[in-house]
Amino acid sequence: MFNPFSDVTHVKAEVFTSMPAKFRDRRRTKWSDPNLQGKEVVCSIEGPSFDREGNLFLVDTPFGRVFRITPKGDWDLVVQYDGWPNGSKFHKDGRLFVADYRNGIMVLDVKAGSIEPLLGTAYSEGFKGCNDLNFSSTGDLYFTDQGQTGIADPTGRVFRMKPDGDLQRMISNAPSPNGVTVNTTDKQVFLAVTRSQQVWRCPLMDDGQFSKVGVAIQFSGGVGPDGIETDAENGLVVCHLGTGVWRFDANMLPTHLVYSDRHRPSHLANLAFGGSDYKTIYMADAQSGDVLTAALPVAGKKIFGLQ
Repeated sequence: MFNPFSDVTHVKAEVFTSMPAKFRDRRRTKWSDPNLQGKEVVCSIEGPSFDREGNLFLVDTPFGRVFRITPKGDWDLVVQYDGWPNGSKFHKDGRLFVADYRNGIMVLDVKAGSIEPLLGTAYSEGFKGCNDLNFSSTGDLYFTDQGQTGIADPTGRVFRMKPDGDLQRMISNAPSPNGVTVNTTDKQVFLAVTRSQQVWRCPLMDDGQFSKVGVAIQFSGGVGPDGIETDAENGLVVCHLGTGVWRFDANMLPTHLVYSDRHRPSHLANLAFGGSDYKTIYMADAQSGDVLTAALPVAGKKIFGLQ
């Protein structure tokens, strides 16, 4: 009998760097009370994204911080502001676009350390809580509006903003839309839907709309998928909270599972491809403040921000 999991290669992740003690302050916040059931929090790092110089940028949601990590693993606080940054991606002009749970879509000038709002409403309504974002090769910005949606409230949304600022609502019925990515041909968008334990495939038609959206991957166990990225062979690398980081081929069959003995259950929430050959994934473990690395056999897709 065919078993798609029989040939999955296990890859052990290693810690690259950890948040320095000077940035750690365990306490309750207005973000952690509803999202961590009143627990104190040290950090919740997410949204790894590389600039052209090889620096890794991370956001820290509960404390409104954006960090720069050098190739040697040194941390620098770029900005701290009144917001809850959740995801980040570089634009080709060098600005860092940030999906902010409280404020919508923000733009950070990483050299000046100044962050400004770009999009705070959609059709005169506030967002539920923006989570993650990604660029297509043509500069279209896809972002998720997750908020507190879930199985009992499947009203999470996905938006697309064109380079000219035109905003379109693409999905409005997702139970907790999270990570989002685009394949190498810009013909399919993939969406991590955390509370339904799924990754959705969203084919793009010639008119720019989605058609025949379906389930590409169905998970079980853990919490659900969080950050996702496309690789150069149109495979997907998916952070599955509670389990590890999976790599799927273009047929959405699993090929690799990245794990960490030190981080169980896994809180590897988001990832970015980096390294000289672009085959190393850098993963943010949200709760520990660790950044881990692992090598995969396939390079990451060339992304808009690094062209």
